[in-house]
Amino acid sequence: MPIADENCSLPVADRSELDAKVVDLAKLSIANLRAVWLECVGQLPPKRMSRDLMVRGLAYKLQERRCGGLSKSALRTIARLQQTQEFSDKAQPVRSISMKPGSKLIRDWRGTTHTVLVLDNGYEWQGELYRSLTHIANAITGAHWSGPRFFGLAKRAAIHVPRGDILKNAQT
Repeated sequence: MPIADENCSLPVADRSELDAKVVDLAKLSIANLRAVWLECVGQLPPKRMSRDLMVRGLAYKLQERRCGGLSKSALRTIARLQQTQEFSDKAQPVRSISMKPGSKLIRDWRGTTHTVLVLDNGYEWQGELYRSLTHIANAITGAHWSGPRFFGLAKRAAIHVPRGDILKNAQT
């Protein structure tokens, strides 16, 4: 796992030495990696951390010590993101869909109109009680669907790629 960091101002000989240390990390046993992690990071790695992730983390630490860490600009950006609700430790739970009992959900699927009645303890479709909209969507389509998305209560995340970018990527 050689280090490919053009931003590191170390002389080539020092980079080769650093590369050799990273290669040596990959040869260590998991017990030795944990000991090195404790020495470098100051605490034991998480119990379920994979060997590969430990090697990568330690390689980063070695590189960080020799070449420097994140830029001040990157650290400011991280600090700013941590202040936003999206990345804070106090993130709010995702708001669940709430529907009042008696509400009706209507969906046309392949020429058939399906009506679902919202109850206190679930949903009624074709005279049967279901625990979730997903079970009803699966019964209607014969395939796995998100029930809220099938009934139009939740939208799929859209990824917007400008048309010009697609054309540029196709030409390269």
